[in-house]
Amino acid sequence: MLDTSRDRPPAPTEEPRGCLFALSQPPLMIFLAVIGCLLLMAAVHDLYVL
Repeated sequence: MLDTSRDRPPAPTEEPRGCLFALSQPPLMIFLAVIGCLLLMAAVHDLYVL
């Protein structure tokens, strides 16, 4: 029999990380929450104060 186990490199075990992995990071979510709150406060100010 022919041994072919040495011909192939081992398969990569890690999967590529996508957008959901990036959104699960706490600093990014804190940054997006701050920006969202600033936009919300600006919209409320424009609607009710001006």
